Amino acid sequence: MSDDLLSAFAAFRRSAEYAKTVKPYRTGSFGISAASFGESFEAALSSRGDIGPADSRAFFEHFFRPHRVLPETGGQGFVTGYYEPEAKASLVRTERFQVPVYGRPLDLVEIDPDDPPPGIEPGYAFARREGERLIPYFDRRAIDTGALEGRGLELFWLDDRVDAFFIHVQGAARLHMPDGGVRRITYAGKTGHPFTGIGRVLAGMDEIPPSEVTMQSIRAWLADNPSRVDDILWRNRSYIFFRETEPGDAALGPVAAAKVQLTPGRSVAVDRLLHTFATPFFILSPALDAGGRPFQRLMIAQDTGSAITGPARGDLFMGTGKDAGETAGVIRHPADFHMLVPRAMDGLPG
Repeated sequence: MSDDLLSAFAAFRRSAEYAKTVKPYRTGSFGISAASFGESFEAALSSRGDIGPADSRAFFEHFFRPHRVLPETGGQGFVTGYYEPEAKASLVRTERFQVPVYGRPLDLVEIDPDDPPPGIEPGYAFARREGERLIPYFDRRAIDTGALEGRGLELFWLDDRVDAFFIHVQGAARLHMPDGGVRRITYAGKTGHPFTGIGRVLAGMDEIPPSEVTMQSIRAWLADNPSRVDDILWRNRSYIFFRETEPGDAALGPVAAAKVQLTPGRSVAVDRLLHTFATPFFILSPALDAGGRPFQRLMIAQDTGSAITGPARGDLFMGTGKDAGETAGVIRHPADFHMLVPRAMDGLPG
């Protein structure tokens, strides 16, 4: 492969540092043992910043071996893109800033998938505690119309409901405050209701041709139809709660599910139930960017998402801000996935 692997190594090293010094990652059901990364983590952490592109390539070739990953239906996998939005925000509600960003409520509880409570649909990961019962949490419409008002959960206030919605979809944001300061928020939980892509909703209503559904076309439709915004946004009943994080390295993205800052163009969100964080994936897509150039890059599994399901499904983190959003918003492509499996794994073919 012709990819320059230095930035991929740097992303991998960040995951190694977290897993070795804070908490090991959980092994996914695909069977790539978190413990099998031990040697590669130690080697990555022993590097002193003088590693070069050739050394990075040698590192991955020494500690891993590639295995093709196919969807359950066969054929190619599929990739989309995501990014970290930027938005103007305030710590207090004002005439301009009226849209709340909520922190995680105390009555939101995670559901044990092996012991789901009665009355909760299969697949729900969260519920609301009401006395001794667990019941479905408020959905987007209920929250937008005041279900959480008066609890003091507001972390920030935004000035645009559509911006807020897309921050929910992306799961993080960089916020610019009136005093010139910058704050960051990231995912802290969700209501548990299934995610519904409003692009699919608009395509099903014949509002946008399916082949033309992108973040840009969705935003344009919402801007042209302000009286229908609530109806469309509420079709996605899922609602995200946030927590504030340290600003961190401005060149990197937000802290995500793997508890490290994402690396633009190197971090990929995968199905967390199947895959183990820190797993490298070499992803090939014939025409990923707007210029039609092929994408061939080693990515590190460092995030997840409710819409990212299946063994050969990835969401590529493209960076922060408008330009990154323009790139991420049009990524919807078939792709080949090659998972780099630690050589320490026993019982796998060579």
